[in-house]
Amino acid sequence: MTTLWTRVDSPVGALLITADTSGALTSVSVPGQRNGREVEASWRYEPTLFRDAEEQLAAYFAGELKDFRLPFGTAGSEFRERVWTALDSVPYGATTTYGEIAARIGAPRAAVRAVGGAIGANPLLIVRPCHRVIGANGALTGYAGGLERKVRLLTLEGCL
Repeated sequence: MTTLWTRVDSPVGALLITADTSGALTSVSVPGQRNGREVEASWRYEPTLFRDAEEQLAAYFAGELKDFRLPFGTAGSEFRERVWTALDSVPYGATTTYGEIAARIGAPRAAVRAVGGAIGANPLLIVRPCHRVIGANGALTGYAGGLERKVRLLTLEGCL
């Protein structure tokens, strides 16, 4: 399958955005991201395909957009997909905990670590709001894009 890509400037750094040939987003990543994507020689640069994503991201960073309306084409295990779908229900300007995400998907409390792993593997930073998940004690725990970006995103949304 062909991967299409572009880069978009943002207040948290250049965003690398990828999609499949149907236009469904497969990743949004930032420089230095843990397990982030890097452009591969076989990928095709297609900036016009990503106009809607670019416009929605610009509106989000301007404080004008609270919910992304973009098609996703992520592929993960059934467990990861359930966790990622639960992330989509965390509203703008709110936070939740790993335990609350586990409860939303019907996983036992002991699955909190696995939930954290799935959240850390979220391929759609910002768009699928893993930055809204914090520790049970309110601590700003890990974020694949870096804690300083998590702070910026939560501050933008009025959570901090």
